[in-house]
Amino acid sequence: MELHLLFIGYSEAIVIFLVILLLFGGRKIPELARGLGRGIREFNQARATIKEEIEIGISEEDKKKETSQT
Repeated sequence: MELHLLFIGYSEAIVIFLVILLLFGGRKIPELARGLGRGIREFNQARATIKEEIEIGISEEDKKKETSQT
């Protein structure tokens, strides 16, 4: 069975985890995971904000077109 994250299998995920464990040690992994989580959360918030701003801009542009046509 494959992990759907980046299309890697379990064996590849285990190898990656072991390399990370060797490079950073067991104590640093929770800190790295928290940092990664924060980064992903900030990215998703920024993406949602940009999407909202684009949708607002589109709706304002549509309103301008409607008022200019009437």
